Amino acid sequence: MNSVLSTLRVFEEVAVRQPIGVSELARVTGIPKSSVQRCLVTLEQARWLRIVDREHARWGVTMKALVLGLRSAGEQDLREVAKPVIQGLAAETGETVLLGLRDGDEYLIVAREDSSQLIRVFMEIGTRVPLGASSGGVSIIARLEPDEIDELVRSEPAEFEGTPMLAPDEMREEIARSAERGYAMNMSSWYRPHVVSLGAAITNSTGRPIAAVTLSIPEMRYESSKEKDLAKLVMTAADEISRLVSSP
Repeated sequence: MNSVLSTLRVFEEVAVRQPIGVSELARVTGIPKSSVQRCLVTLEQARWLRIVDREHARWGVTMKALVLGLRSAGEQDLREVAKPVIQGLAAETGETVLLGLRDGDEYLIVAREDSSQLIRVFMEIGTRVPLGASSGGVSIIARLEPDEIDELVRSEPAEFEGTPMLAPDEMREEIARSAERGYAMNMSSWYRPHVVSLGAAITNSTGRPIAAVTLSIPEMRYESSKEKDLAKLVMTAADEISRLVSSP
């Protein structure tokens, strides 16, 4: 029983203090370093923790823990919390709004508000795409720590469903642009041709990006002069959902 309690204590401290090394974990938990190391290995084998900084041997939680944590609060709850916000964004813009969450290195669509236009963007709920194939996914990547970004860029597939993905250098540039302006943009170039989408990350109470909201517009109807206004609406919606998700 003591070993189970120690493992849970180590997991809790990593979740709160990540990234963190063995020595600091031993100090804050009062557990011997050798025991901490065994707990970390056990949690790594169970895919709850991973080394996020190999140079300094520091640990962090995996997306398994984060996604299950979100779902324990209720993926349904996320949809319910976000529903009025994405409905408002769809009504104000007249375009399709998608809500997606990060699941490992994939982006999972969990909710949609359809455009009122005859010609509209459509994506099935439950669709999974690589994070780098969507503006929502890139907006999430742009809010991560540098080592996590590096790992995701290295793991991105060269293509998805026969469509070439951005090369690593191009992806890094797109991530940097997204981080600087606060939103990501897909100009009919990655996964879906003839679609323009703007995405902004949704964060939890610790500032961790867990999901994103995207505005998807048929390229034929998109006006580049309205980019900043549309982006502001998307970022405002994402910020509002973040606030609601983080509220006690």
